[in-house]
Amino acid sequence: MRTTLTLAGLLLAAPALAACTDNTASDGAAGDDRSFAVTSSDDACEVSGAEAPSGALEFEVTNTGSQVTEFYVLADDGLRIVGEVENIGPGVSRSLTVKAPEGDYFTACKPGMKGDGIRSAFTVTASEDGEEELSASDQQLVDEALAGYKLYVRDQSAQLLEKTQRFVDLYTAGDDDAARALYPEARTHWERIETVAESFGDLDPKMDLREADLEPGQEWTGWHLLEKDLWPAEAVDYRALTPEQRATYAADLLTNTQTLDTEIQGLDYTIDQVANGSRGLLEEVATGKVTGEEEFWSHTDLWDFQANVDGARVAYEGVQPIVEANDPDLATELTTRFEELQVLLDAQRQGDGFTLYTDLPPEEIKALSDAVNALSEPLGGLTAAVV
Repeated sequence: MRTTLTLAGLLLAAPALAACTDNTASDGAAGDDRSFAVTSSDDACEVSGAEAPSGALEFEVTNTGSQVTEFYVLADDGLRIVGEVENIGPGVSRSLTVKAPEGDYFTACKPGMKGDGIRSAFTVTASEDGEEELSASDQQLVDEALAGYKLYVRDQSAQLLEKTQRFVDLYTAGDDDAARALYPEARTHWERIETVAESFGDLDPKMDLREADLEPGQEWTGWHLLEKDLWPAEAVDYRALTPEQRATYAADLLTNTQTLDTEIQGLDYTIDQVANGSRGLLEEVATGKVTGEEEFWSHTDLWDFQANVDGARVAYEGVQPIVEANDPDLATELTTRFEELQVLLDAQRQGDGFTLYTDLPPEEIKALSDAVNALSEPLGGLTAAVV
């Protein structure tokens, strides 16, 4: 019999880790007051309901517009992300599962993945069913998964801060060769916890925004600005940053990294956040790394690719005992798919790093993409298997 794992009261202690998978759109499931259909068009965000009892909520998001869109569940301040689905293409449907305690929230669609989005209020009431008590063995599995993931994220954040400090020192000193060598290594720690970092409001765009994603009038800062300055030969008519500008932008990156580390040290997680974090990191691979768009100037995308997979695998392995109890076939498939993808990545290793993405032949890129898709499909069922 399937073990039900229910956690209460922790969700708003930390920003949620987003996730999404391709699915057939739901109709809101008459009689199911925790399932909602969301229709996102170019100028509207229609949710089939505005109230639900506390517990695991499911949103089936269908994009009927002409632009890529995103869907968010936000806390009562309208800033903290409880759950999100990114990169929903026109005609595509994806699902989001979040565990929400009683409180006030907002739902929002973001056509074009820009701006504040189209928002509406959403209320979660106290559930008449109450919360089911966990058995001692189930509680131990949950506690171990949460404690392990918390330590992992803290460790990766601390390493990110340490290596960012080293990178900033090299970059501002003009030691570009050493800075270029450290760049993908430092970013590995960001990419392993990217879904956690993304949930901190403005920190993610300040630190990791790509030039192609800038909105009109938006100032560009962060890793990719410095990346472009370190690989100027890849840019057309590029004007190098002055030493003063280098110092300013490097200091800004370091300050934001310090802020991120401080925020992360105090975070707690729920079991659905850990599962959603695994799915969200694979989505990052599918939408940025496989396409070669993330590291546009340095072409070090495979370092990021591996780091996203590392983070997804660690999150999955933390909840794996729970999945094995609830859905052993899913656990077996996920383990196999992670191993198959890792074999392909290992084939691209060169010393301590990887092949530059621009040096990959098309058939090897396709093989990586196919392996990511093969893992993404069963990973879509991970959250449902642990909540």
